[in-house]
Amino acid sequence: MALPHVAWIGLGVMGSPMAENLIRAGYPVTGYTLEAHKLDRLAARGGTPAASVREAVQRADVVVTMLPADAQVTAVAHGTDGTGGILEHARPRTLFIDMSTVAPATATALAKAAAPHGVRVLDAPVSGGEAGAVEGTLSVMAGGDRADFEEALPLFRALGTTVVHCGPHGAGQTVKAANQLMVAAHLQACAEAVVFLRAAGVDLDAALDVLGGGLAASAVLARKRDNFVRRHHPPGFRVDLHHKDLGIVTAAARETGVVLPLGGLLATLMAAARAQGDGGLDHSALLRGVERLSGVAT
Repeated sequence: MALPHVAWIGLGVMGSPMAENLIRAGYPVTGYTLEAHKLDRLAARGGTPAASVREAVQRADVVVTMLPADAQVTAVAHGTDGTGGILEHARPRTLFIDMSTVAPATATALAKAAAPHGVRVLDAPVSGGEAGAVEGTLSVMAGGDRADFEEALPLFRALGTTVVHCGPHGAGQTVKAANQLMVAAHLQACAEAVVFLRAAGVDLDAALDVLGGGLAASAVLARKRDNFVRRHHPPGFRVDLHHKDLGIVTAAARETGVVLPLGGLLATLMAAARAQGDGGLDHSALLRGVERLSGVAT
């Protein structure tokens, strides 16, 4: 059977390699984004560029969005300036999968708004960063109807190695919020350990070899070790985006009536990194915040 035609909206650091993995898996992909050079990249990989959201989605079986934040997802879904968005132009029974990281409330509102159009929605954010997107090893956490998840499962498996249905609409985004809380905690702990080890004059590589082989090991340490050792933070997942995500965490925690003491501190530290001009750097740049507090030149 022919694979479903996919409209992919958003070809950024994560979106481009993810769309390309679908193309390699045999999916016909039509893409739309605001940057012309990213459409050229998609075309060079075998995809079809579109000039608008309408052109991208009107013949699609599946629409995937991979966008920076709630505002962009909402705008693309509903349209702006009278242009119409995904919900207006998608065919009935289209499966709309939002793989961005947004608030759980945004995900549930999107599903509710899509229902009168006959459009089915899954929230399916991912974890694994740029490397996971390139390698096709992302973790996918999905919320929505089980039948829609099962239909999307082959597509998800072209993008990731851990694919889980987490519950109803919004559940995927709730799990992603917890993921971002834990990732930030690992990043901050690694940053503090590295500054501490350097100041003590310990062989940093030897120390990280030992830590990476014991209970202190984490995917964060494995993925970001070179960033910490080299004090080099090219954007894989930017501080700006993690700042946004920790805002989602703290807001969702308030709505559910739970207290996240470490989460609040991490949100403050991420906001401080952004205020110090590090928003465009990889979130491993939390190291620079620890260095500043310790009087180390950054």
